[in-house]
Amino acid sequence: MLKLTNITKTYESGGEEVQALKGIDIEFRKSEFVSILGQSGCGKTTLLNIIGGLDRYTEGDLIINGKSTKDFKDRDWDSYRNYSVGFVFQSYNLIPHQSVLANVELSLTISGYSQKEKRKKAIEALNSVGLGDKIHKKPSQLSGGQMQRVAIARAIVNNPDIILADEPTGALDTTTSIQIMELLKQISKDKLIIMVTHNPDLAEKYSNRIVKLLDGKVVDDSNPYTENNEKDEEITDEKKVKKSEKKTHMKFRTALKLSLNNLMTKKTRTILTAFAGSIGIIGIALILSLSSGVNNYITDVQKETMLAYPISIEAETIDINSILAAGREENQEKESEHEKDAIYSDGTSIKRASSITTSLSKNNLTDFKKYLDSPDCEMTEYLGENGVVYSYDTKFDVYNYDPDGKLINSNGSTFETKTTGTTGAPNQMMGDMTTMMNGFNTFTQLMSGSKDNKTISDTVKNEYDVIYGRMPEEYNEVVLVVDANNEISATTLYNLGLLPSAEYKEILEKLNNGEEVTVESKKITYEDMLSKTFKLIAICDYYVKNNNTGLFDYVGDNTGKVEELLKQKALELKITGIIRQKEESKTAI
Repeated sequence: MLKLTNITKTYESGGEEVQALKGIDIEFRKSEFVSILGQSGCGKTTLLNIIGGLDRYTEGDLIINGKSTKDFKDRDWDSYRNYSVGFVFQSYNLIPHQSVLANVELSLTISGYSQKEKRKKAIEALNSVGLGDKIHKKPSQLSGGQMQRVAIARAIVNNPDIILADEPTGALDTTTSIQIMELLKQISKDKLIIMVTHNPDLAEKYSNRIVKLLDGKVVDDSNPYTENNEKDEEITDEKKVKKSEKKTHMKFRTALKLSLNNLMTKKTRTILTAFAGSIGIIGIALILSLSSGVNNYITDVQKETMLAYPISIEAETIDINSILAAGREENQEKESEHEKDAIYSDGTSIKRASSITTSLSKNNLTDFKKYLDSPDCEMTEYLGENGVVYSYDTKFDVYNYDPDGKLINSNGSTFETKTTGTTGAPNQMMGDMTTMMNGFNTFTQLMSGSKDNKTISDTVKNEYDVIYGRMPEEYNEVVLVVDANNEISATTLYNLGLLPSAEYKEILEKLNNGEEVTVESKKITYEDMLSKTFKLIAICDYYVKNNNTGLFDYVGDNTGKVEELLKQKALELKITGIIRQKEESKTAI
């Protein structure tokens, strides 16, 4: 049934090899009670572990039911331990929070039995060891002998062929030890029991075979196995042969139930572990959230800063450091160059102007653009969402006809007051005020997303809410920007020709005369606003060639000529949407 052929076991300890077993040759009968005796360290437990599949031999072969184990895989050993071997330990190894019945049932959890079958088999095993009335008690409520009986019941519940007992009476008193030995001897009538013990008296009295070990070798065998006189050792029980070939498995429901039972029986530990784990998880989550939040904040600040103050490289640059350095030199040179005995000239202003003019430098933007557009540009990976935006200083005017059909220039020049002479000082002041009211760019270019070829950068779009219509998609489309109250300056509306110019001129006239002016709020629907169009013309188009002289005449002051240019060369602008700055935006126009 069980045969060990030239079994050796070698361990490594401190870089040296230690041989625990040295060529063990022994064969066991189908049913007998074998006691293994020997001094501590002679290899008894090592031999027991190898027979039970808990340890692997170094050399030799372990033959089970005529089958070699040299090619056994992990699943084969699992099946062997579960179906063919039962273990009885000196320290019982019972689960304290489980009942006696549950401890015995545990051996059947990976054997594929149903819950009803497991309970039936466990009760039968407990009855066989005399603990049928203790099935619902916990191990802590039993004596040492009773706990060892539970361990024996757990070992035999799956009906194994072999029972391995490692010092089963080592922790028991004499009387209890005798009871356990009697029980094991009874079991040995139809099973192979191999027991390791230091008590030769118990071995002599209860076992029918004693094997003695010394320094890893068998030195004595009181009843060795011989093939000539052991005819009954052939395996005829097909069920046991098939049983050892069954695969071990545990149902998911069983695993879940055991896990929940373990958690519930140790509530305090479970709660403390969950609490400690949650603190760790929450702490890590907070750190990640804080880190992510700070990174997002830094990114938003960078976006807002670059949107409001982008890095601009112009055709001409002033070296501010040189100007400041020149100013410091001026202060040092002015201290005491002459005595205060006459009037001397001060050339500081000329030097300052000189330092400014000499600080001007021209940038080669053509070559720089070629570098930025080349695939070898090292700056590409450091560019933000907008990439590089190129702009050209092209001057233009935008015109529109007001509701009365009057042509209006959006730059405010239509309403500027002309004043001449010294006698018109009040009028001159009024003209300056009108210029101040109108002298701003009504149209502003929104930054494009050149990196992803978008008409308008997503960074800019994120600063606004579209309250009607849509964002521009073509080069000749514009949006109207309103404030938090959906209002636009009345001056802007007059300059855009969206309100009658006559009203504005009347207002300016009253201001010129020192009269108090009350301006009524005007309402323009979204639909009416999006129906408006404008005409854009470049400043250079104001210069028209004179066929008589061959020179170019400026016609920007001639309304008739301007209207002709608008019909011939103007680009039509369309309002596609109305947008409003978001409340959280800090840099929108």
